[in-house]
Amino acid sequence: MGVTRLYEKVPPDRIGVLIGHEGKIKEELMRRTRTIITIDSTTGTVIIEPASPTTTALELMKARDVVRAIAYGFSPERAFRLLDEDQVLLIIDLKQYVGDKPNHLQRVKGRIIGEGGKARKIIEEMTGTYVSIYKNYVAIIGDFESANIAKTAIELLIEGRRHSTVYRYIERETFLEKRKRMRQLWKEII
Repeated sequence: MGVTRLYEKVPPDRIGVLIGHEGKIKEELMRRTRTIITIDSTTGTVIIEPASPTTTALELMKARDVVRAIAYGFSPERAFRLLDEDQVLLIIDLKQYVGDKPNHLQRVKGRIIGEGGKARKIIEEMTGTYVSIYKNYVAIIGDFESANIAKTAIELLIEGRRHSTVYRYIERETFLEKRKRMRQLWKEII
């Protein structure tokens, strides 16, 4: 049986966050995912390996997702939400939308964050997700449907849509999603 290893790259300024005070974050992640995590602090390379033959591929991938979320600017507490069964991590590369020009990137990041962080907070509250803006990336943690609603909302802001239009979109989509879930529950009961 071959040993599965997953590799991830973490920016130097996020390595300390991943390790945590006296290694507590790394230890907790290894314990909860039954993995061995090795961090090379000079290159930022993280190696994730199974701690025992019973470690599943899903546990390896969940550990990688948590490492990736911390690398994209999330706090460990928020990143650990990815260990729940229905949670996903979505990444938006802003350079794919606006190119390399620093002025465009700053403007778009400003639209997503909003005045005093208001826009980001509203998106998080309306969709029940976490949003992180780090360097040229926007990362989203949430359940699959909510994370995709938040992703589309952020893409609409990147395209230049008004904030009020984006909030109405989120309201409509979350309402439809809740209705769909209620119908599903109702069908299961009957």
